[in-house]
Amino acid sequence: MTLAIRGLGTAVPANRLPQMELAEAAKKFCAESDEQRQLLAILYRQTEIESRHVVFQADRVRTVMKGGHDDSEFVPHGQGDKGPGTAHRMERYVRDSLPLAMEAAQKALAESGLKPSEITHLVTVSCTGFAAPGVDVGLIKGLGLRPTTVRTHVGFMGCHGAINGLRVGAGYTGADPAARVLLVAVELSSLHFYYGWNPKKMVGNALFADGAAAVVGTPPNGSKAWTVAASGSCLFPDSEYAMSWHIGDHGFDMMLSSKVPNLIEHNLRPWVEQWLGDNGLAINEIASWAIHPGGPRILVSVEEALGLPKGITDVSRRVLAGHGNMSSPTVLFIVNELRKANAPRPCVALGFGPGLVAEGALFR
Repeated sequence: MTLAIRGLGTAVPANRLPQMELAEAAKKFCAESDEQRQLLAILYRQTEIESRHVVFQADRVRTVMKGGHDDSEFVPHGQGDKGPGTAHRMERYVRDSLPLAMEAAQKALAESGLKPSEITHLVTVSCTGFAAPGVDVGLIKGLGLRPTTVRTHVGFMGCHGAINGLRVGAGYTGADPAARVLLVAVELSSLHFYYGWNPKKMVGNALFADGAAAVVGTPPNGSKAWTVAASGSCLFPDSEYAMSWHIGDHGFDMMLSSKVPNLIEHNLRPWVEQWLGDNGLAINEIASWAIHPGGPRILVSVEEALGLPKGITDVSRRVLAGHGNMSSPTVLFIVNELRKANAPRPCVALGFGPGLVAEGALFR
């Protein structure tokens, strides 16, 4: 089960907002007291995020922040307004997800040198929106893929979804020497902003952003390209409470427990040691790491659990600082930066999602 990366493309919305400007918006849309406003300022600063890209127009956000009027349903009108219902948020997902997915896919195809008509399998990944026909059908039509392209959707798996998608793609290329796979992960997390005060929801508001990433993969055939050589998965015991993602009446509801870093610290190393051992490797033989930056504390917990050397997660931190947590595409942004820098291999990508589950991919 292997997949060689022939092309990798990323895309973000044009609207970029500084993190502390987003903190001011959160104070206006969520806080009900000076104490809550102060807590939000601290929370947003502690994320170590400098800016995030969102599908909402920056100038409209700034108009509201200055006391101006905006009739968008995504602007709450008075206390108690929870913003648009889930159906309206999904309408926005349908409108804005495909252009972002298309941009990332076109970049990946351009690097690969493959024509759209040569793609045999399409794998899409998303946990922030659903529609049928969906992004997969839109990509087939928009890119000019063959109508016989085999489609698979990896849905609602959270931040590690792209690793699951790579596993699916590697299954295709490992089983069929003629397989040419296009994987596209797209997330519009900003659509699920929580309006009003709920301490358990504020962390998600402070971290998540929008983005897309795409991979074109083929059987390795002796290539020196970055190749998915193995993947692994581990459900941590007694951890269901730590992270959840449910469909609510006003968007999807994200809940993150402050105990997630502790769960990673206590459970990650035994699994990673066993998984890498099964592939003839030890932790200290991994030359590069692509750790999904669920937040600064997640990165620290992984570093401490695995005893990683200082600076090994710098690329993850840079992606977090410049883009925030884009959910599933984020780890591919990190892999892309490592590839472009000719980072040494083997490399391990790790992501975490509801369960609490850790997913890993080994690149050689």
